[in-house]
This record gives sequence, structure tokens and C-alpha cells, in this order.
Amino acid sequence: MTFKHTCSRELLLSSRRKGELFNPLVFFFTIMLLFPVAVSPDPELLAQIAPGVIWIAALLSLMLSLDGLFRDDFQDGFLEQMLISQDSLVISMFAKILCHWLVTGLPLILMSPVIAIMLSLPVSAIGVMMLGLLFGTIWFSFIGAIPAALTVGLRKGGLLLTILVLPMMIPLLSFGSLMIKQQINGEVFSATALLCAGLSLLAMMLAPFMAAVSLRISLSE
Repeated sequence: MTFKHTCSRELLLSSRRKGELFNPLVFFFTIMLLFPVAVSPDPELLAQIAPGVIWIAALLSLMLSLDGLFRDDFQDGFLEQMLISQDSLVISMFAKILCHWLVTGLPLILMSPVIAIMLSLPVSAIGVMMLGLLFGTIWFSFIGAIPAALTVGLRKGGLLLTILVLPMMIPLLSFGSLMIKQQINGEVFSATALLCAGLSLLAMMLAPFMAAVSLRISLSE
């Protein structure tokens, strides 16, 4: 199956699963809506803690969809067809992960300015926040696909998936929130942004290969 056909299939299936499509967004928005109520409505306090809160909420929201990245294809036998196909499994993995980001990470980025205003984040930091989330959500989707492929054959792999994913998300979680803080404090954030961009690019290059290997290991057991 070619890259184009895989993308078309994934986007078509996503359009038929509107509930699964909106769950991460609803979860993200709900956390942001309840957080000021639970902590404090003070704008200065919210602005200080907003970078970390936004990134943690983004991570948890995207994790909701990782378990289903390969699960449905495993249950209907599509993954086995991918394995025995003469087409490149790596290209198919790249297409699936990219589509996962398009339907989960990209909408979250587009929603983030509204969240930033709710948390009293300075307007000057919104662009930096969106740039950081661009790199971060790409990292989350591509790196998260590796343990998702490795645990797809397990009956109750959700907990194991969470345990495997969380440590892998720490680098972008730390650097992404640091970018926002540097912008707020008037510091130069370009070095941090380049580091995040490099990590995201590295994930896009390596994760499809590692996910393909993990998938073969998972389905061979």
C-alpha cells in the first residue's frame, strides 16, 4: 500500500470515528477549563504556571489516542496484511503516524490560542507556544507510535503503553515549556526551539523504522 493510499485510508477512517477524533480535544479543553477553578483565577498566577499546564494537558490528551493507533487495524487483520504486503512497511508506518498527528496534534495546536487566553498567557508568547506544540505533538505522535506498536498484541496493553510512553515524552515536555518561559521573561529562545525542531525531525526519521520493527516483534509472538 503506497503512502498516498495509506493516508487516504487513515483519514477516511478517522472521519468515520468522530467520537475518537474529538475525545483528545474535549479532554484538553476540559483540563484547561477546570484548572483555573481548582487552583486560582488569579491572572498572574495562571500566567506563571500556564506553560507547564498546557504541555502536560497536551501530552495526556494525545496519550488517549495512542492506544487506538494500531489497535483497530490489529483487530480487523489489516496489520497482518501490511506485514505480508510487498509494499514498504516503514512507509506505511510513516503515513499512519503522520495521519494520527494530523487528526489529533494539529487540531490541538489550532485550539491552543484559546487555551492560552483562558490561562492569561501573554499574547506575545502565543506564537512561541504554538511553535513549541508543533514540535512537541510531532514528537509525541511519532515516538509514542513505537510502544503503541510494541504493545498492540497485548490484551491489556494500555497500562504498559502509558508506562513506556511517559519517560519518552520528558525531553519535549521540558524544552517546550521552557520555550514559553523564555519568551515571557524576554530571553532568547531560538536555541531551545532549534533543539525541539531537531528532536522532532529525528523522531520523524527514526520512529517509522522502529515502529515497523516493534510491530513485527509484537505480531510474531
